[in-house]
Amino acid sequence: MDITDKNTIPWNDYSSYIKQVFGSRVQKISVDAGFTCPNRDGLAGTGGCIYCTNKSFSPFYCNDKASIKEQLEKGIAFFSPKYKTQKYLAYFQSFTNTYDKIDILEQKFKEALAVDGVKGLVIATRPDCIDKERLEMIKSVCKGKYISIEYGAESTIDKTLNFINRGHTYQQTIDAVNLTYKMGIDCGLHLILGLPGENKNDFLNHAKEISKLPIKTLKIHQMQVLKGTKLQKIYEQSPNLFYDISLPSYLKIIVEFLELLNPEIIVERFTSEAPNDMIIYPDWQGKKNFEISHIVQKEMNMKASFQGKLYL
Repeated sequence: MDITDKNTIPWNDYSSYIKQVFGSRVQKISVDAGFTCPNRDGLAGTGGCIYCTNKSFSPFYCNDKASIKEQLEKGIAFFSPKYKTQKYLAYFQSFTNTYDKIDILEQKFKEALAVDGVKGLVIATRPDCIDKERLEMIKSVCKGKYISIEYGAESTIDKTLNFINRGHTYQQTIDAVNLTYKMGIDCGLHLILGLPGENKNDFLNHAKEISKLPIKTLKIHQMQVLKGTKLQKIYEQSPNLFYDISLPSYLKIIVEFLELLNPEIIVERFTSEAPNDMIIYPDWQGKKNFEISHIVQKEMNMKASFQGKLYL
């Protein structure tokens, strides 16, 4: 990495990785396969995570009233005019996408892979909803195809996970990642910075903790207080629980986070993007992930910093 070049991306970026794998641009097409979560149906709790509203990230074509095939075809029709040579990944995004009977999961994954242009699967799930049998099925179904499993870790602190009604522990995240790695399947984590009760030291310690795991990718999200969630009420009643993640503060945190992060981990994104009219806090004036990435790149290049600079 040439840190003297201002055009250098000073972190292990996902776009470069995916182009290396496929030799072309790749677009994820989100799928709502009609699943729920164990902290919604009573197995691990009820009500779901306190910040969750699926409306905040579901594109127009992602609707469980349509078949998986129909959702993918609508998504491909939307993206294909702009990038005619790109490839597609079916992104099982909504709720917990390994939380059902094995045969039902297998049927849904096969339906997605049968759609013309789809070259693999990305499966978002929870670390308490995976086991060897499910991983064996996924590996078999995706033989010869791209496969990645994304685990919603969200935090490395059990006290936080309990407060947000997550319904699993960080040890379960560790166990799921290690089992997936042992099975020869790439996996990634989702992490939220700014959850109530956590501070900057906690955020930076997350980087140290997840750097110990054999993960391939990482998605970082800022905590967002969205209208209609339980988190909204908590924010209104106890704003002192929330660390300052105004944009200037968050950018500094991200730079320090990346300096501590294992340089082998591929960073996919730094932010969530909910509709502006749903966001209560933080107000970033509609900044998109690519805009945040450009600012982080500029800041890190100016100070000759890079991912893993302080990694031990």
